[in-house]
Amino acid sequence: MGTIYLENIQLFSHHGCLEEETVIGSDYRVDLWIDSSLEKASKSDALEDTVDYVYLNRVVEEEMAIASKLLEHVGQRIISRIFSESLMVQKIKISIAKVNPPIGGHVASVSVIMKQVREE
Repeated sequence: MGTIYLENIQLFSHHGCLEEETVIGSDYRVDLWIDSSLEKASKSDALEDTVDYVYLNRVVEEEMAIASKLLEHVGQRIISRIFSESLMVQKIKISIAKVNPPIGGHVASVSVIMKQVREE
């Protein structure tokens, strides 16, 4: 088992419970950890034997582009989509951070971290 880690995916999206957040939008940062068997790819040197990180980045970008009230909802959509589209993925951990959230104080970011293991 090994991990593919996409660090600090930077996006501009329109998530939030306040109407202004969905209109104005905010900066977001996503980190994604994917656990998968990397042994075959380490021997074959073939892209089809691993989880393509270009694909993973595209899933994050596409799901983050769909406005949601809660980051938890976006995170679960990303997790569910990756599990349904890539059978090689065994475990997912994702962190989604809203940079400079409008919460009435100076806070660099607020994050949700979600983990899920593929059900057998």
